[in-house]
Amino acid sequence: MFCFIHNGIYDSGSMFASSQTNPIGNAMKRLLFTVILLAVAAYSLPILAQSSVKSPHGDIKMDCFSCHTTESWTKVKQPMDFDHDNTGFRLMGAHKFTDCMSCHQSAKFADIGIACADCHTDVHQRSFGIDCASCHTSDNWNSQLEVFETHASRGFPLTGVHALADCQSCHTNAGAGEFRGISQDCASCHTGDFARADNPNHIKASFELQCLNCHQSAAVEWQRVEYEHPESFELKGAHAFAECRDCHEQTFIGTPKNCVNCHQPEFEAAVSPNHTQFGFPTNCETCHTETQWAGAEFDHLQASGFAINGAHQAILCTDCHTNNQITGLPRDCAGCHQDDFNTVQEPNHVQNNFPLNCMVCHTEASWEPATFDHNLTGFPLTGAHQPLDCASCHVNGQFSGTPNDCFSCHDGDFNSVQEPNHVQNNFSMMCLDCHTTEAWEPATFDHANTNFPLTGAHLQLECIDCHSSGYTNTPTQCITCHQSDFNNVQDPNHVQNNFSTMCLDCHTTEAWEPAVFDHANTTFPLTGAHVTLNCIDCHAQGYVNTPTDCFSCHDNDFNNVQDPNHVQNNFSMMCLDCHTTEAWEPAVFDHANTTFPLTGAHVTLNCIDCHAQGYVNTPTYCFSCHDNDFNNVQDPNHVQNNFSMMCLDCHTTEAWEPAAFDHANTIFPLTGAHVTLNCIDCHAAGYTNTPTDCYSCHDTDYNNTNNPNHQAAGFPTDCMVCHNTSNWTQTTWDHDGQYFPIYSGKHQGEWNNCTDCHVNPANYQVFECIVCHEHRRSEMDDEHSDVPGYVYESTACLNCHPNGEEKVRPPRHRRFDRLNRTGYSG
Repeated sequence: MFCFIHNGIYDSGSMFASSQTNPIGNAMKRLLFTVILLAVAAYSLPILAQSSVKSPHGDIKMDCFSCHTTESWTKVKQPMDFDHDNTGFRLMGAHKFTDCMSCHQSAKFADIGIACADCHTDVHQRSFGIDCASCHTSDNWNSQLEVFETHASRGFPLTGVHALADCQSCHTNAGAGEFRGISQDCASCHTGDFARADNPNHIKASFELQCLNCHQSAAVEWQRVEYEHPESFELKGAHAFAECRDCHEQTFIGTPKNCVNCHQPEFEAAVSPNHTQFGFPTNCETCHTETQWAGAEFDHLQASGFAINGAHQAILCTDCHTNNQITGLPRDCAGCHQDDFNTVQEPNHVQNNFPLNCMVCHTEASWEPATFDHNLTGFPLTGAHQPLDCASCHVNGQFSGTPNDCFSCHDGDFNSVQEPNHVQNNFSMMCLDCHTTEAWEPATFDHANTNFPLTGAHLQLECIDCHSSGYTNTPTQCITCHQSDFNNVQDPNHVQNNFSTMCLDCHTTEAWEPAVFDHANTTFPLTGAHVTLNCIDCHAQGYVNTPTDCFSCHDNDFNNVQDPNHVQNNFSMMCLDCHTTEAWEPAVFDHANTTFPLTGAHVTLNCIDCHAQGYVNTPTYCFSCHDNDFNNVQDPNHVQNNFSMMCLDCHTTEAWEPAAFDHANTIFPLTGAHVTLNCIDCHAAGYTNTPTDCYSCHDTDYNNTNNPNHQAAGFPTDCMVCHNTSNWTQTTWDHDGQYFPIYSGKHQGEWNNCTDCHVNPANYQVFECIVCHEHRRSEMDDEHSDVPGYVYESTACLNCHPNGEEKVRPPRHRRFDRLNRTGYSG
């Protein structure tokens, strides 16, 4: 650019020299020269301003072009590149739309305060403290919701008309900061309302200044009263709608609570019935309610113990209460209905000495027809007894002392029966044992009520078939009737085989044949192939002392088996260990019942594969059968590596290969990148005495690491201090927590290598701040002139800036004093 200008100036001589010959061309050249000079000035002035001109905004670390343009110094860019969030004071709420100069009245931006009180006058005069944010927000200075919440937290929620009132209505001296100590008592604000009230007049009524007794703070007006009348006189019915003055004409104190004090005129005017003549008590609520005076309902039952029901409801009070007699009237039926009782002829109540309890036969609905409930006696009427006339049983009009047993009326029937003859057979006179009240015949005797219920073929028999000798002491044992059946049976012969005479063990009441013996009731229940055998197959020698062990019948089967030979192998004679009752073959031995249950590939083997030497003392550990597998393995060689002969440590019963060794059972469980390694990667020298420390395998990683250089720095060879098994380059060294934040804060991403700060790779205790922060010594000395014990060195920088932030922590004066006294200097 300067070369261009210089050339332009150099050429200007020739331009002026030729001005006489070409004046217009010379003028154009001079104009072009001026434009070039202005362009150079526009380019150079910001650079000069930044390098030598002091900013009117104070010491700010931002480019002027973030806000200004070359068009005008006072005209700012729209939008600006400046982000207010980076200053530490984020613009929120109404602050977002406020003009900059409203807060920054001084051009030196750093001088502006960030406390609310720096811009907003505290009208409360700090009576609420200095934390404006406890009530206000940046969205709206007058936050109604927060005012409500604050008021509620102070014990006086704003409800009703209070929610609509201005603050100054109660806080009359708000301008002087009077917001605390305001009384919460209603009377402190509403004494005028109290004095003006005339319906009722609060002062004349001697009301207390306890407004909340009748008024509510949530009400929207003073006149709305929700007074809860005392429990001693709860307002209900018509009282709930009465005006206060209707009862409280002069005063609210000492007002009587009994009805007659207000309702004496209604009491005296009542004529149906005449309350005065009858001498009714003045206890009005006995008949009347609070809803209305008319339509009284007297509870006759509650008042007198005599319920008005049926025909009694239609009569007048005077029909019973003659001569104005209210008390002393009889409550029993005969007291009024004695004449009705005496005049009845069918039946004659007096002659039959009927009880005077009329309700036994009559009801309150009417005297006739009368209905006597025979169920209330000791003889309910059922069956053929129901349609009988009373005289059929109650002869001569006699209703007392009538017998209620059947035989008293039916002795003639009992004595005249011939089939069977009830008298000769000494039958019971309890007729209901065989007969019912429906009819004398047909009679049905329920044999189920005896100790011999009839079942099966017995149901079809005639009574005489069993009771040929009568009906008393008839035997109930089967053999008594079926002795000949028992003696004549030949297949099998019951007598020779000494069978039990309990016929029901094999026979049923349905028929003597076929007979079915339930072998399940013996000590040898029949299952499998035994179910279909004939009895003689097992009981060829009879039915007594028949053996129940399998070998007794299957000794030939046991002795003749060759594969495997049961006798040579000394097999157990408990046949059910391998065989079932379904069939002798195929036999199934449950190896799970031994000390060696079969699993995996063992399940499909033939017995001879393991029991080639027999079935006695067969070894159960793997190596006994798999020694060849063990000895012939080369990768890895089990013998050379002195592997354990406990095959199940690596192999399973499913197959010899693939083998899976669980490294978690060793002192070195595999984690991270170790999981995917081949065994030979760590066990190249064998499987015994393999080292478990990281350095043994990762010495090359340790020695070749240059950032930082582990060898030069003398780092410990305990790799797990910084590294993990997942990745060598992923370290867990907590530089931020233990020393200085380099992965967070302002130093995040500001360095590439550890040696950027640790300039001595042989000693990481040494670090330098000034290498990156190229401060001039004179400038730093000037800025720290007021810091006691200040020294210009990196350790001092860390001491005051432990988090890398510009804000300086308070100096440790005692330490700096000690340093000054010893004459220490940086």
